[in-house]
Amino acid sequence: MDSILDRPIQYLPGIGEKRAELLASEIGVETFGDMLMHIPFRYVDRSKVYKIAEIGEELSTQYVQVRARVRDKGIVGHGAKARLALVVADDTGEMDVVWFRGARFVMKKLEVGREYIFFGRPTLFNGFPNMAHPEFEPPIVVEGQEPVGMQGIYSTTERLSSIGLGTKAIYNTMRTLWAAVKDYIPETLPAYLLEQERLVSRVQALHDIHFPPSAEALNAAIRRLKFEELFVIQLQLLGQRKVRTEKTQGYLMPKVGGYFNMFYREKLPFALTGAQQRVVKEIRGDMVSGHQMNRLMQGDVGSGKTIVALLCVLIAADNGFQSAIMAPTEILATQHYRSIMELVETTGLRVELLTGSTRKKKREEIAEGLLSGEIDLLIGTHALIEDAVRFARLGFVVIDEQHRFGVMQRAKLRLKSQGLPPHVLVMTATPIPRTLAMTLYGDLDVSVIDELPPGRKPIHTSYAKESHRLRLFGFLREQIAQGRQVYIVYPLIQESEKMDVANLEAGAEVIAREFPPPDYTSVVVHGKMPAKLKDYGMELFKEGKAQILISTTVIEVGVNVPNATVMVIESAERFGLSQLHQLRGRVGRGGDQSYCILMTGDKMTTEARHRMEAMVSTTDGFRLSELDLQLRGAGDIDGTAQSGQGIEIKVSNLAKDGDILEYARSVAERILAADPGLQGAENVLLVAALEKLNRKKKVAVDLSQIS
Repeated sequence: MDSILDRPIQYLPGIGEKRAELLASEIGVETFGDMLMHIPFRYVDRSKVYKIAEIGEELSTQYVQVRARVRDKGIVGHGAKARLALVVADDTGEMDVVWFRGARFVMKKLEVGREYIFFGRPTLFNGFPNMAHPEFEPPIVVEGQEPVGMQGIYSTTERLSSIGLGTKAIYNTMRTLWAAVKDYIPETLPAYLLEQERLVSRVQALHDIHFPPSAEALNAAIRRLKFEELFVIQLQLLGQRKVRTEKTQGYLMPKVGGYFNMFYREKLPFALTGAQQRVVKEIRGDMVSGHQMNRLMQGDVGSGKTIVALLCVLIAADNGFQSAIMAPTEILATQHYRSIMELVETTGLRVELLTGSTRKKKREEIAEGLLSGEIDLLIGTHALIEDAVRFARLGFVVIDEQHRFGVMQRAKLRLKSQGLPPHVLVMTATPIPRTLAMTLYGDLDVSVIDELPPGRKPIHTSYAKESHRLRLFGFLREQIAQGRQVYIVYPLIQESEKMDVANLEAGAEVIAREFPPPDYTSVVVHGKMPAKLKDYGMELFKEGKAQILISTTVIEVGVNVPNATVMVIESAERFGLSQLHQLRGRVGRGGDQSYCILMTGDKMTTEARHRMEAMVSTTDGFRLSELDLQLRGAGDIDGTAQSGQGIEIKVSNLAKDGDILEYARSVAERILAADPGLQGAENVLLVAALEKLNRKKKVAVDLSQIS
């Protein structure tokens, strides 16, 4: 028999088909269980009733409730401008109450001389208290309902509010829901875990998070639900990792031979940093372990991830295996191909490039070379996962900027191996906060390159408003006169009516006027251009024939021009911290002092100003990623929504709950150490919780493989 929690939400009294459709499309609520997990985003204390005389400036930002009698009421104004004005009073004073919407409807519900509880946010006008659009009800407890203490405020949307599902209506709906489901909520954690961790039951936690009788009860409910949410995710990720490291065989690559030694001794352009040496050793350890490697390599922009990946490709070649490097864009794939070809051209390693632009004849040559084993390394875009691409002995796979690929695309590349699964190295230049990495990539081993190559100068970052535009142009002329080159990046290609954002087309016209030919050459590059035009513009800039590259964020990754020393980012307040940092990483790649100038509008939100200040204060990508997580939340971090992990975080906040996450992971590790396959009777509920999570993610992990 199906659980009542799986019942479609349309069958809850007061919902119906139309409201159910909007609940699903607006906030993802489809069942009784989904609604139960629509947690309040904050709470107001309705246990205290204020006297009118107590209302002062300190309460003007808070929701309060006042018990007062209606002394006078009336409609003021006409037509659409009509408003309902009340004068209410208690034994300490009077207060004005007003409704600008639904005036006549509300007027019918309020009687002069009757007492009500008014709940809203008060303001003071000329020292006199008033309240707009408060909730109101007679000061009695409805039979069968508990007195309201702390009341949850629920997130809603404009469309839901328009059909009568504002935050108060959702609160009332939750009461109806609770009456229907409270006797059918199963426990999801084992009794021993509840006892060890001093957690309240699930039914108690769900009741107290919606209808908290006290702050202490609310805190206990939040702790239980956050722990459970993060614990089950970590249990699943650690289980996947355990299966891979203990049961999934991988190719043995014990030999370090001619390719590696020749390159390391004769071709390596600079000495490896200590961090690069450490990461090569970690990967090498995986390659000789006999188990398949799944490793995430994080490194800030310019930290030398590509060299590390290439050294591991050479080890694979020394052991007779082919390798593949998959990049998200043609620009980045081509960049990898050219830079690697320059490094290995005299070593005898055969490297080919395969993208959507590769001609048919060349594709046929590549297909033949892959099957014969003559091609050692294939670099490309998603073209690598096409059915026609087949390797003789694929043993090592590098996926660059992996968050831009979906799960199925990555899995297809892994399946190109004819025998055992290849070793997989995932690379990202987007620094990932520790809590986010543990949640998104907790099944992977993690290596971090946290040193920049010697000789790199910190990029000088500043932000300026439109009034500084002429000074900016003067600075750009100085840099160009010294033989340097400039990036100017815009967020949009064409002007948008909805957003007051500087756009590339208008910007290119201004630059053409201020930096006219033949003294200056500027090129325009954006994602909607034909590939040939885009490549031509990039080549002019790379070869130094153009001093200014005007672009959208198409140059965010993969462009390496050491002579470019200035990055100007227009409408910088529209970008997230991680993307700003990625763009900044396009300069500072040579030995000269480089600059990043963030151009902003005259008016910025507080959050945008914090982002600009953070960019100016540090060039540490990992520090910025932590700040980005705090400012924007996990769902908005660049790339994480495309991670393909299918992880839903409903109660926890990865920016604030790092301690709970790390503790939950340690508990999961302890349980898996004692019962690797979760086969003990005491862990039946944990197996059920994993099955439920895997059904949502459509990904399975079979812990029974572990003995």
